[in-house]
Amino acid sequence: MSEWMWQWSGYDPAGERLREALCTLGNGYFATRGAVPECRAGLVHYPGTYAAGCYNRLESAVAGRQVVNEDMVNLPNWLLLRFRPRRADGEWGPWFSPDTHTVLDHRHTLDLRRATLTRSFRHPHPPGVLGVEQTRLVHMGDPHLAALRTVFTAEGWSGEIEIESCLDGEVTNAGVHRYRALNRHHVTHVRTGVREPHTVWLSCRTSTSDVTVALAARTTVSAGAAPSESAPCPGRHRAVHRLVVPVAPGRPVTVDKTVALHTSRDTAISDPLAEAVDRVTAAPDFPTLLDAHATAWELLWRRADLRVPGEAGRILRFHLFHVLQTLSPHTADLDVGVPARGLHGEAYRGHVFWDELFVVPYLNLHFPEVSRALLNYRHRRLRRACRAAAAAGRAGAMYPWQSGSDGREETQELHLNPRSGSWLPDHSRLQHHVGSAIAYNVWQYCEATGDTEYLHTRGAEMLVQIARFWADLAVLDPGTDRYRILGVVGPDEYHDGYPGAARPGLDDNAYTNVMASWVLTRTLELLRRLPVWRREELFQRVRLDPGELPRWEHVSRRLRVPFHEGVVSQFAGYEDLAELDWERYRARYDSIRRLDRILEAEGDSVNRYKASKQADVLMLGYLLSPAELRDLFRRLGYHLDDEIWRRTVDYYLGRTSHGSTLSGLVHGLVLARARRAEAWSYVQEALEADIADIQGGTTGEGIHLGAMAGTLDLIQRGLTGLEPREDALWLDPVPLPALSEYGFSLRYRGHWGVEVRRRSGQLEIGVPDSEETPIRIMLADRAVTIAPGETCTLVLPDA
Repeated sequence: MSEWMWQWSGYDPAGERLREALCTLGNGYFATRGAVPECRAGLVHYPGTYAAGCYNRLESAVAGRQVVNEDMVNLPNWLLLRFRPRRADGEWGPWFSPDTHTVLDHRHTLDLRRATLTRSFRHPHPPGVLGVEQTRLVHMGDPHLAALRTVFTAEGWSGEIEIESCLDGEVTNAGVHRYRALNRHHVTHVRTGVREPHTVWLSCRTSTSDVTVALAARTTVSAGAAPSESAPCPGRHRAVHRLVVPVAPGRPVTVDKTVALHTSRDTAISDPLAEAVDRVTAAPDFPTLLDAHATAWELLWRRADLRVPGEAGRILRFHLFHVLQTLSPHTADLDVGVPARGLHGEAYRGHVFWDELFVVPYLNLHFPEVSRALLNYRHRRLRRACRAAAAAGRAGAMYPWQSGSDGREETQELHLNPRSGSWLPDHSRLQHHVGSAIAYNVWQYCEATGDTEYLHTRGAEMLVQIARFWADLAVLDPGTDRYRILGVVGPDEYHDGYPGAARPGLDDNAYTNVMASWVLTRTLELLRRLPVWRREELFQRVRLDPGELPRWEHVSRRLRVPFHEGVVSQFAGYEDLAELDWERYRARYDSIRRLDRILEAEGDSVNRYKASKQADVLMLGYLLSPAELRDLFRRLGYHLDDEIWRRTVDYYLGRTSHGSTLSGLVHGLVLARARRAEAWSYVQEALEADIADIQGGTTGEGIHLGAMAGTLDLIQRGLTGLEPREDALWLDPVPLPALSEYGFSLRYRGHWGVEVRRRSGQLEIGVPDSEETPIRIMLADRAVTIAPGETCTLVLPDA
C-alpha cells in the first residue's frame, strides 16, 4: 500500500465494526461510517450517519431509576443500495448480502488523498460471475452532498439485475452494545415521497430537540443500459427507488446515487426538505462531483502538510485525515464542539469532553478559523456554565465534563461495568479541570494567531469566569496558609474518592491545583495588559469587582501541591494508598487497561490502590514547557527541578494502566522532553491505538479524536518544543531517534505556509514571500529573525 492508500482484504464479519469506523467519510458537517451499502444495521454492520451538533434527549429506566441522556443522533441511512440478479428460471434470487452469499476478492481501499472509499468484489452467479465496484464520497466542497457509484460487470453470462436504492428512516442509536438498555428511538415523524423521474426523499424530526432532517436521493443508470423498469416506491419509513437493468459481458452498468442532506439547524435556507430536493436535483454527475471533491481535499492537504518518513508518517496522515473529516473549514460555520469519538460512532453519545485540549493546539497553526469556532461553542455556553456554578453555590463558570447541545452537564449519573453487569455511580462530573482546558485553549489560540480582539472580548470573558470559579472554590487552610481545592476528580479518572469515604472526590489534585494557578496567573496578566477602557468594559460585562483581584493573586501563589517520597503527589493522601500487585494482574488478565472494571468485578475498588488509568500529574509536563512548569511551581512557593520531575515521571510510569488512548500520547511526549529512550514505545502505542484497536473493540464505536490529533501535535509541538508566545515562535527541539526527520508547514499570524523541517541535526525554517513582518524565532541559546522569502538553517546541539 502507498502512503496514501489503506486497504482491507477479505470479508471478516468480526472486524466489520472496526473497519467501518476507520473507513468513515465526512466533511465536518456530516459523516457516514464505512458500512457495506447493501446491509442495514445489525449485529455485524452499522451504517451510521451523523450531523455535527445534532443531538436529542431521551428518558430511560435504568437500575430502577429514570435517567435522561442526550445523544448525537444516528440519522436515516442514505447509503442503502442492494441488488439481486435474476435466476436462470426467470425468478429473482434473494437480495445479495456478504453474510449469506459467496464473495470473492473482497477489498476495501481508502484513498486519503481524494477521500474516497472504494469496495470491489466478485459474486458467483452461475454460469458466470458478477463483478461489483463501488466508490463513495462525502463531499468536502459542498458539505451537504454525498455520492455512491456502483459498477456492475457480468462475466460469462447475460441477464438482469434488480437494484433497490433506498433512504432508510427505520434507524435507532444502536451502535454501542452497553447502551442497549437505554431508550434509542430518536427519529420520529418520518415522511417519504417522490420527485420524478429519479429522486426520492425522506423527512423526519428528532423527538425532543425537534431538529428537522431531510434527505433526497437521485439514482440514475449509465447511458446505454436503460432500465426496463423504473419505479420510485415510497414507503412509510423508507423511500425506495427500484430499477431493473440488463447486463451482458463487456458492457458494465453504472448506477450513481447522489444524496443531499439538510437540517433545520442550517443557515440560509427556508425548508430543509425543499433545499435537499433542490440541491440534489441541481447536483452534477458523479465524475464532476469527484473532481470538485478531490480539489477541495487537495487544498486541505496543502494547508495541513505533514511529512514524516516510514510507517509512522503513513499513520500520522491517516490520523490527520480523520481529524479533518470531523473538524474541517466547514466546522467554522457551525455551533459545535469536539466530539471525543469524532463523527464516527456513538460512543460517549457524541459528547464534548476536554479532548479539544489535544486538538486545538494543532488546529491553531493550520485552521485557526476552526479553533475559533470551537472556542465560540464554549463561549455560547458560558452563561449556562455560570448558572451551573451558581447552582453549586460557586462564583464564575463551572463548565460540564460532558457537553452536548446546550452546555448543561451531560455526564451520566450511573455507568455500566460490562465486566460485572453492574450499574455504578458515576462521579466523573467532578472533573472541573475541563475549565482549565478551555482557558488553556483560549490562551494558546490567541498566542498563535495574534487575535487580540478575541482575547480582549470573548476570550477574556471565559478566562475571567473560569478564574473566578477557581478562586471561589479554593478554601484557605489557616494552619498552612495554603489554599485547598476539595472534592474533585483529576484526569486519572480511576480515583473518584477515598477508600471507604462517604463523599466522592479527592482533595488537592496536583494537576487541578497547578492548572488553576495557571489560569489565575494568565487571567491576571491579561487584565494588567488590557487598555483601561477595555478593562472597564470587561468588568461591566462580567460584573467583576476589582476588589476580587487581590484574592485571585493570593490564591494563584498559595494553592497547595502535595508531595511524597520526593515526588509530586497525584492528590493529598495518595501515599496512604496500597501498592497494587501489577505482575499478578498482568499474569491473570489478557489486558488490565480497564483495571477499574476488573477490580469492581472482583468486589474490590481501584480507589484503594496507587494505580492510574492515564496520565494525571504528568499532564502538566504535556501542556507546559519545562521552563514554564518550573516558574509556575516557583510562583506557588515550591521547588521543582529536573531531578524531582524525573523522579515523578518514573514514579507514575510504573503505576499507570493506560486505560485511555490519550495516556500513551502524553507519556510519549513527556518522555521525549525528558530525553528518554523509552519515549518511542509510548509514541508507537499512540500511533497504533485505533488502527490496532488496542482497547479491544472500542474503536468500532468511534475513533479517538483527541488521541489522533494529539499525535499530530506531538510532532508539531512535542518534538520541536514549538510555542507561539510573546509575538515569537519559541523552539526547544528534543531528540527522538525513531522520528529524527520530519517536516510540516504551518500558518502563523499572517504567514501562510511557514515550512519547518528537521533532518541531519538541523532545523530548517522557511518563511514564504509576502508583505508581512519578519518572524522572530527564539531558541534556548539564541534568537533569529527570518524575513519573508528567507530560509534559516539552525544547527542543533547534540542530544
